[in-house]
Amino acid sequence: MAMPIKETPVLEGEDAKRFILQVEKNKNKTVSKKDYEAAKNTFVKIMQKQP
Repeated sequence: MAMPIKETPVLEGEDAKRFILQVEKNKNKTVSKKDYEAAKNTFVKIMQKQP
């Protein structure tokens, strides 16, 4: 039987500030088409192995 998933804690204080700053910093980063296709192909291969 699967174990229940615990709730994700809410970030507060300095942790929340750091998280927001990191999100803003990475907001405009893009993934190259080559990396995107490689990840997509890996996903497809994994999903094909699923029953």
